[in-house]
Amino acid sequence: MSALLEVDQLEVNFGGRVSAVRGASVTVERGETHCLVGESGCGKSVTALAVMNLLARGARRSAKRLAFEGQDLTGLSDSGMAHLRGNAMAMIFQEPMTSLNPAYTVGSQMTEVLRRHKKTTQRAATDRAADLLARVGITAPGLRLGQFPHQLSGGLRQRVMIAMALMCDPKLLIADEPTTALDVTVQAQILRLLAGLQRDLGLGMLLITHDLGIVARVAHRVSVMYAGEVVESAPTAELFANPKHPYTRGLLRCVPVPGKIKRDEPLGSIPGTVPRIGPGFEGCAFRDRCDFADVTCAHAIPRHAASVAHDFLCRLPA
Repeated sequence: MSALLEVDQLEVNFGGRVSAVRGASVTVERGETHCLVGESGCGKSVTALAVMNLLARGARRSAKRLAFEGQDLTGLSDSGMAHLRGNAMAMIFQEPMTSLNPAYTVGSQMTEVLRRHKKTTQRAATDRAADLLARVGITAPGLRLGQFPHQLSGGLRQRVMIAMALMCDPKLLIADEPTTALDVTVQAQILRLLAGLQRDLGLGMLLITHDLGIVARVAHRVSVMYAGEVVESAPTAELFANPKHPYTRGLLRCVPVPGKIKRDEPLGSIPGTVPRIGPGFEGCAFRDRCDFADVTCAHAIPRHAASVAHDFLCRLPA
């Protein structure tokens, strides 16, 4: 049986000047949470938007294989993709205020999703929307359905986006920083809700986050992105216990660990910023920030296998 989502050698270019995603490969199995991690500007959100075919005008995507449940997405028509989006595939966007239409109430936007794809009655759609708002921790859901986005706080708008994405019981959920605007208590509730849905529905999730604490708690597999490339991919426990790529090690050094980091001791950091990569770039994009870089890092970099399920992109062997 094929994986739920297969992304192999994805390329995304903007105007032929910027290569936002370069040969990225990600697989999401049924019932699996696969996390994409990395700094801002590494191509995580662009990868998600490419899967949903929601890239900005002027962007071009290509892939050796881009498939959902074995169905090729690159050759799918606009109407075919519209049938999948919000129905079998759903996305929680990073910025809820710009994702919700300010001219329509929360209820009208949520019920539209279900009525478009499932052809239910307005009453059934409203009941479903109210139930999901309650499940994501919103009190008085009936009242909230009649409100406009500007009447809600940032945290409430984020929870509305999560509930809206779940309206049609999707098989694949792409979540781009879904808990960023939430406090720790609500964040835990949302993560438990998503974990419960995975158990009940076999939901596959591609989770984009900067929070390695969330990754450690919920992810089955992790892919580390840098400058548009997946530089390391491994099962979660193996990645945390035995990181191979210098960038992955740098990210983990930035995380405070109780019992290991002394009070007032500075956390680790990675000097520099993510470079802007253009077409034709060769070599390791991390070389200007890496302690182990030498002249060979300016040439093609091999991909090594640390184990059957663990690979990384670096000249340094496992």
